[in-house]
Amino acid sequence: MSTCVYMKVLESAPERYDRGIDRLSGGTIARIYERVAGCVAAPGRQVLDVGCGTGGVALACAARGARVVGIDVNPGMLNVARGKAARRQPAPEIDWIELGAMELEDRFEPGTFDAVVSCLAFSELSPDERLYVLRTALHLLHPGGRVVIADEVSPHGRTARVWRWMRRLPVVLATWVLTQTSTHPVEGLTDMVRAAGFGEVAEERLGRDDFAIVSGRKEADAA
Repeated sequence: MSTCVYMKVLESAPERYDRGIDRLSGGTIARIYERVAGCVAAPGRQVLDVGCGTGGVALACAARGARVVGIDVNPGMLNVARGKAARRQPAPEIDWIELGAMELEDRFEPGTFDAVVSCLAFSELSPDERLYVLRTALHLLHPGGRVVIADEVSPHGRTARVWRWMRRLPVVLATWVLTQTSTHPVEGLTDMVRAAGFGEVAEERLGRDDFAIVSGRKEADAA
């Protein structure tokens, strides 16, 4: 999967985001959305999508019968998501809320959700922010609830990392010129999910070993 530093460019033009991400992912992003949804969504389940963007994962979860809350700090992305949802029949059960990931704890009650998901959002957060979101997710989940994070990661092995860096450098430079920002692969994501207090942590690698779906479960005695 192509590096998600391109997301910074695409987020400046939300109406082109879906087409751009689909092209950059080689046509795999829709399957990733479905795979994330398949891990957590079912009729009656309450799902929180953190950094929902234009609603790819949220809509995939709602299509499986889940009741979804999608949060994002970018109002343009949320407007695109609302438009996509409005064209669906039957209408999906999704609440779209303009909210930053750092505001989660102030907005929702403990034990509100059966699942918390996030796709291509953690790479835009600092390590401290990622850990905060994971610990807050644990707090917001029912016992037995699941977290699923899908994002860019560094591949295993020195050679693979060097090749990835060489492929990524022109994208990083172009993104910085256009937006003065960048993103970074999420280092140690699996360990971070464990450190946040989740059990049954599992990782699946995709693409050129540089994209991962990491999941964990809130155990009955977790905080």
